[in-house]
Formats: sequence, structure tokens, C-alpha cells
Amino acid sequence: MTARTPQEPNEVTATALGPWPGEDPVEATRIVRGELGSPHLPFLAELPDRGVGSDALGRTASLLVELAVDVQPYGWRIVDRPGKDLMRARSALSTDINILADVIGAEDSPAADVKVQLRGPLSLAAGLHLHNGERALIDYGARRDIAASLAAGVDGYLSRVATAAPGARIVVQIDEPEIASVLGGTIPTSSGYRTLRSVPGQEITESWQLVIDALRAAGAVEIVVSVPEVEAPFDRILAAGADGIAVPLRGLTSRQWEQLAGAVEAGKRLWAGALDVADPAARLPKVSDVVEDVWRPWRQLGLPAATLGALRITPSDGLAGHSPSSATAVLTRLTQIADGLNQRALG
Repeated sequence: MTARTPQEPNEVTATALGPWPGEDPVEATRIVRGELGSPHLPFLAELPDRGVGSDALGRTASLLVELAVDVQPYGWRIVDRPGKDLMRARSALSTDINILADVIGAEDSPAADVKVQLRGPLSLAAGLHLHNGERALIDYGARRDIAASLAAGVDGYLSRVATAAPGARIVVQIDEPEIASVLGGTIPTSSGYRTLRSVPGQEITESWQLVIDALRAAGAVEIVVSVPEVEAPFDRILAAGADGIAVPLRGLTSRQWEQLAGAVEAGKRLWAGALDVADPAARLPKVSDVVEDVWRPWRQLGLPAATLGALRITPSDGLAGHSPSSATAVLTRLTQIADGLNQRALG
């Protein structure tokens, strides 16, 4: 694939993290693209309610090259040959990409960008099991093979997305929800009596770099690593060559804000999980309150208003637990927050 030209960030934009409610990919795609038109970032929705193979882990595992998986009572397992569960995951992803192509084909002015999500190599190793039922994370060779297999699989994935979205710049979000536990050595073994040894930080950086380099070679113009706020390894994300960091803002420490400010000053993107959606039943926060929650630390850290263009505003969490109408309202609110921050940037 030919790499596309990245777009210089000059205004605050909005996107969501990927998980979406329901089982209808046509409806999901239309809503996402309708709410997140340019300059915002529409995404290929993940619909875990569809069942096995539509979960984030199975979806990413379906991209692995020369590594097959299936489902056991304890979760996804690496196996010798593909079975029905892997076929189901591949079929669901192909369906979603075909629907994306159909919806884009009917649009008068398609968005300039499209985002896809991947489970990162460390969380993938934490979620996949070996033949003996133990997590692949326990074995250095298995971790290495999973990272290499994922890196080998992203070119075909991005090629299919590029065909479905002609001319669109492809943005990739690498999800690492388990990274604090991987670094901290707190993931239990299959017996539950002990925990897996922590993975060395340098190995984590190298695994991310392998996948990021493959994504960039496959044409991705922006690659961010999404992590929870607790013990978030911002330094390793940046050392691996990512273009930015996606993180919820709700629990960030002053030290973490300083790290993020340094990243912004170095030209990196911050995908700020500023809109708290952890409780689907709760009323959404006011636009003005969320704008202030972002603007206050921005100014306190001495970041100029002109650098607000480095921001993408996201929800704090995925939206799979919401109703479709509630999830749609979240997207609307995100674009309103982005507009409010752009007004602040203009003074």
C-alpha cells in the first residue's frame, strides 16, 4: 500500500473508542458516520453483542497470520488449525468492511479519515491461552510469536479497509487494556494460586514498535495506543514510535498531565477520554463542564491555546453497554465538546 499523507492537527476533533451496542452493523455504521463526519473521525464499530468472534479479542485474533484460535470454556485458545470460531470472527469482520464500503459509496461527501481498532500484542497475549490452558503471556516465545503474527496480519486488514474507503486516511487505535497488569505482574495463572511474572518494559516497547512499524508500512497515517489511566506507561508508548496516546482523563495525576503536556509539545496527539460514560444510565455531563475539565489543566501546564488542535475528544470507555440512542447521544456530545474547545482556542 502507498502511505497516505498525515493531516496536521489544527482543530479539536472527536471520535469514540470502537465498541458499540446492538447487533446491526448497518445501523451502527450509518450512525457513526452520520455523527462523526469531517473534520471528526468515524470508526469501524465493534459489536460484541453479536457474540463469539465479534468481541475485541476474537476480532483481532482473526487477523493473526499462521496462528489459529478457537474458543474453550476459559476463553480463546491458540490451536493447530482454524475452526468454526475463527471462521465466524473473520466472517463478521469481512461483513463489517463490506458494509462500510456500501455506506461510504452512498455518501455525498465521505469523511476524510476512518479509524480501526486492534487489541495490542500484550493484551492479546494476556487474553489468548496455550494448549495447556495457561495464558500465552506466560511464555516469551508465545508473546514474540503473537506480536510478529499480528504485525504480519495488519497489511491485509488495512488494504481491505482502504479498498472500502477509497482515498480516506486510515487511523489505527491499538488497545492495551491489560497493560498495567502485564507490567505489574498481577494477572493470575490458570490455577489462580499465583500470578504471571511481569513482562519487561523494554520487551513491551519492542512489541509495540514491531506492530506500529508494520501499520505505518501498511499505510496508517496516525497510530495511537489506548491505555487505562492507572499506571499508564506513556514513556514506552512514545518510545515505540506511536503518534499519540489515548487515555481517560478521570484519574490522571499531576505527574501524568505533565507527561502528556510534554508529549503534546513534542508534536504528539492526545486522545482525551474527557466524557465520562462509565454509567450508561447517568445523564451526560454538560458541555461547558467537560470543556472546563480539559481547558483548566491545559492552561495550568502552560500549553498555549493553539496546541489544542493536538486533541481528539473521546468517551472515557467503549459504548457497548449503552443503548443505540444513548450511544448516539454520546457522539453528539463529543462533537459539541470539540466545538467548545475550538472556541476556546480562538480566544
